Amino acid sequence: MNSKDRANLIKRISTIEGLTDNERSALLGLLRENKSYGLVWEDKPEDIEERLRDELPILTEVPERAIISEDKDAPNHILIEGDNLETLATLAYTHEGKIDIIYIDPPYNTGNKDFIYNDSYVDKEDSYRHSKWLSFMSRRLKIAKKLLSDRGVIFISIDDNEQAQLKLLCDETFGENNFLSEIMWHKNYASANDSKTFSKVLDYILAYRKTDKFIRNLLPRKEKKNTIYKYDSNDGKGKWRSDNLSVRTYSANYDFPIVNPITGVEYNPPKGRSWMTNKERIQEWITETRVYFGLNGKGAPQLKRYLSEVQQGVVPTTYWSYDDCGHNDEARKEIKDIFGQPPFDSPKPTRLLKQILRLGSNNESIILDFFAGSGTTLHATMQLNSEDGGHRKCILVTNNENNICEEVTYERNRRVIQGYTNAKGEEVPGLIKNSLRYYRTGFVGRSRSMQNMRKLVNLATDMLCIKEDLYTEQTTFGEQKTHKGVFRYFDDGNKKMLIIYREEVIDELVDIIYDMDVDQPIKVYVFSPSEDPWEGSFEDVSDKVELCALPQAIYNTYRRILPKKKDAVVMPEDDALATTEKEEEQFNGMLNFEYDEEA
Repeated sequence: MNSKDRANLIKRISTIEGLTDNERSALLGLLRENKSYGLVWEDKPEDIEERLRDELPILTEVPERAIISEDKDAPNHILIEGDNLETLATLAYTHEGKIDIIYIDPPYNTGNKDFIYNDSYVDKEDSYRHSKWLSFMSRRLKIAKKLLSDRGVIFISIDDNEQAQLKLLCDETFGENNFLSEIMWHKNYASANDSKTFSKVLDYILAYRKTDKFIRNLLPRKEKKNTIYKYDSNDGKGKWRSDNLSVRTYSANYDFPIVNPITGVEYNPPKGRSWMTNKERIQEWITETRVYFGLNGKGAPQLKRYLSEVQQGVVPTTYWSYDDCGHNDEARKEIKDIFGQPPFDSPKPTRLLKQILRLGSNNESIILDFFAGSGTTLHATMQLNSEDGGHRKCILVTNNENNICEEVTYERNRRVIQGYTNAKGEEVPGLIKNSLRYYRTGFVGRSRSMQNMRKLVNLATDMLCIKEDLYTEQTTFGEQKTHKGVFRYFDDGNKKMLIIYREEVIDELVDIIYDMDVDQPIKVYVFSPSEDPWEGSFEDVSDKVELCALPQAIYNTYRRILPKKKDAVVMPEDDALATTEKEEEQFNGMLNFEYDEEA
């Protein structure tokens, strides 16, 4: 039986009526006995999946929550309020293959009211708690993989409860060959003396790359490591330290005596070792005074190791101490410092996130956290940008359960951007060279009626702005006023985007484009009931535009992501609500193109 047949059989067993939980588990156990090595669990559907079979998710900006920097080059960070499964679907359209680094801190499934599945807490007595968690994580990780760029990497925090299961799930999702490391983070600086078994002081961070194009960065060298370079020969090469000339890997060609030029004493490498290079190269080093024979020049040979030649960074290890990355108490103090009283139980320290970002991002990377919690990932991104002059952009996703998105995630980062007074009464200056935009998820009917298609295109405008990272809307195009529901135009001085909602205005807009001088093609999104973006109509300006048909491009993405359901097509003649009389009257009154009859 192949994996597909086995998966279908598991689903059938899951839907058989009249079976007790024990009987169902026994049947699934029989399947596991015959399965090759890997992870098997009973898939548990989510309520949100059923909604996604009938409706398509979209993103809508909440403009009153936008924080816009006066610096026009400031990175645009994004906070999305909504279920992360539906939000990931929208990001699959706006950011597929664009995310360089994902960090998530999902629920640990401890059974202590930390994991909600279908609006209910999963407790320790739930016999399907691991299956529910794996189903939950699997759906999200599959989409996350699509979002990663070829050089992208994902870091996932977890503890003992699901570490083993998560490792197998990630091996299956990303490929065993793309496993990078299981990092141990020392999260507590003190042990719990009241623990009945072991005091847990470690969390784990699993790291997986998308492809072998991922390049791991080095961590910054600490000044303490540089203090051992304390000598200076005034030879223009800077400070140095003495280092061993011999190596453990024995080579007969590198086993020879080195003669001290002052004393004439011969020195051989220690038994079982050899010098690090050949005789000719060693002699060159002696001539260059690169070989050091002690302060008085009469000792055994050693190598001068110059600080300027040392790798300007440190290779990360799989153990991260709280000295380097912070700890849980530090994270709680950070939150308390911003809010006065901690509004969130289990934040991560910004130092931990900055360590992750240093390893996996570059100055222009896009970062995603779809279990945003208190918003530490964005806080760390802005701090790191401030420190190294980077232009990283961060996307946060969280629901608004207990108002966490509005009152914690958003509020924390608003204060970080605009400045705040800390717990000591000190003024903390804001990281003002950052913009933050706030979005909520919404839905449009999935059936392809003309009404739904037009509605989807209209409501998808905010998603297009996210996709193009272009938010500066103009009130005119050429000399023609723009109108919502007809066409809109965005231009920030670098990029241009034209969104056409009504095909009736294409000819007039083409005339305007024809007379324009453009440095790079205008991105034109145009409503079309098919995959054809009216290429024939844009033939005379084909060198000035890049066309995309909507909503077909969105449908194509969602078809690969959302639960399967055949999209019903409603013929225009049957779609009585495609265009209401009021909409048609408004449309006809909006356009006021002036024609030069003689021309």
